[in-house]
Amino acid sequence: MKILVPLMIMFFIVLGFSEEAGSNPSDSDHPYEAIFNFGDSLSDTGNFLSSGALAFPVIGKLPYGETFFRHATGRCSDGRLIVDFIAEAYGLPYLTPYLKLRKGQDGHHGVNFAVAGATALDADFFYKRGLGKILWTHDFLSVQLDWFKKFKRSLCTTRQDCDRYLKKSLFLVGEIGGNDYNYAAFAGGNINQLLATVPVVVGAITNVTSELIAEGAVELAVPGNLPVGCSPLYMTLFMSQNKEDFDKNGCLKNFNAFAQLHNKQLNLALDTLRKKNPQVRIIYADYYGAAKRFIHKPQHFGFTGETLLRACCGGGGPFNFNNSARCGHIGSKACTDPSIYANWDGIHLTEAAYRHIAKALIEGPFSHPPLRSSPFKIA
Repeated sequence: MKILVPLMIMFFIVLGFSEEAGSNPSDSDHPYEAIFNFGDSLSDTGNFLSSGALAFPVIGKLPYGETFFRHATGRCSDGRLIVDFIAEAYGLPYLTPYLKLRKGQDGHHGVNFAVAGATALDADFFYKRGLGKILWTHDFLSVQLDWFKKFKRSLCTTRQDCDRYLKKSLFLVGEIGGNDYNYAAFAGGNINQLLATVPVVVGAITNVTSELIAEGAVELAVPGNLPVGCSPLYMTLFMSQNKEDFDKNGCLKNFNAFAQLHNKQLNLALDTLRKKNPQVRIIYADYYGAAKRFIHKPQHFGFTGETLLRACCGGGGPFNFNNSARCGHIGSKACTDPSIYANWDGIHLTEAAYRHIAKALIEGPFSHPPLRSSPFKIA
């Protein structure tokens, strides 16, 4: 009996440790050990501010960042972004912006290369069209790719080590391309000019995706464009008195059709890439479909603030977007509860909207093929 008691105690101790370990996902439950993100202001977590760019300094001040971080972080929202929620869902830390990496800092769990204002196309394209002076940044998608190639040398030395590491990494290539169209829209371009740009923008995105595959990426998610015809930016820039220009939700039909064309062309290009690289999982992230649900059934997602097409933070006007008094500038004001708004500043979405999009990507059905199951649920 004296021997049996210690054995029983040991049994319960081991059992207790097993239950405790089972309450959290083990390493084998984590499909991704790292995330590498490329893109623009929809996923920049601080690179733009760290670059010293002066085009949009207000993102370094409140009310940006007020909801979750309680201070501005360089994110173009009131709180977390889609990439932040994806990192949380897979048990990874928030991605450090590449330009904030300190010498010797471990980026083993991934790095964020996205820069607010970035485009899929390089500078020459815009300068040839007289748009070079309005670019926010020259850290284009190709520059971000070069950053990754440089950073990769610190992650692994041999091809075998790199392959083993990158096999457990998720690459997010975008959203990118939206600014290629936004700059032209700001400069007075019409929808036909934007449509003419789609093939070269899609080509730039798929070329970089292909280069990342050549670098060893085996799982990549490439998002499409949002329903821009419902954004306060486009609603303000292309205001129309013709009722036929709007759909039943009050969005600009032609510009949503334009976004869908971009997405269709991107999907076709990704299909071609899949055929060339059958060993690689290339996922299309349907931002358009995930966000369009807010338009159809806003109350279902808790969006009850005035009209869904109105920004939480802005300087007035029908959609609370005023280019001369954008969010954070003199003359602008933020709403008291961003969680009931889908749009934050007329261009970017709120943390609440990004949360729903991230959930839709991970839990379905807006990733094709689906992302791997995450060990944690997005609340």
